[in-house]
Amino acid sequence: MNVDDGLSVEYGPVRAVRDVSLEIRDGVVLAILGRNGAGKTTTMKALAGILPAANGRLLDRDTDITGLDTDGRVGRGLVLVPEGRGMFADLSVRENLLMGAYARRKTSRALREDLDRVTEPFPRLRERMGQRSGSLSGGEQQMLAVARGLMADPRVLMIDEPSLGLAPVIVDQLYEFLGSIRDEGITLVIVEQYVGVALGIADRAYVLDKGEIALSGDAETLKSSPELIDTYLANDAA
Repeated sequence: MNVDDGLSVEYGPVRAVRDVSLEIRDGVVLAILGRNGAGKTTTMKALAGILPAANGRLLDRDTDITGLDTDGRVGRGLVLVPEGRGMFADLSVRENLLMGAYARRKTSRALREDLDRVTEPFPRLRERMGQRSGSLSGGEQQMLAVARGLMADPRVLMIDEPSLGLAPVIVDQLYEFLGSIRDEGITLVIVEQYVGVALGIADRAYVLDKGEIALSGDAETLKSSPELIDTYLANDAA
């Protein structure tokens, strides 16, 4: 998946993202980094079709999908796990998971198999299938959000701030699971506040600053970049 011709996104008269071009190769982990307000979440929403692009094209395997809405993109396997998790708080864990499969026409047996598959790494979710999702802990809700995204059979799973508000031990468990997703060949695009964690799993990263790409490169190179830490991330680096 590629963003060509410079993606731009506007909120009324304000251009929040300007001339962003991305290369997202199949099977890689791409990190999008930057200070709060740098345009990271706006970029993810534009990739998912939630926000319209004022400029730029989104190509998925050489097909221009810029005009597709969110459902159309999910149908092509482009799935967003949003910042804040987006739980249906009054629905059960099981019901939330099934909502992730809404765009896929599957038999009841296939859905049961998918439920088993996506919850296998998360025994806490299996124990709480009938529980209201709003009563789960923050870590459990994030696990549920990722599992719900996997119910859509993604080729590209985009995850916005997966570690937000979580204890370090839960972050470690979550990223261990994300590593297993990568090993299955699913492409991951991760917006993350913890730079070290993100670069530890990523193959490549882009750093946004004021809605524009300030730095890009392979993750190993960026790990040792003083410009990354001192100039663009400052106190957000952890």
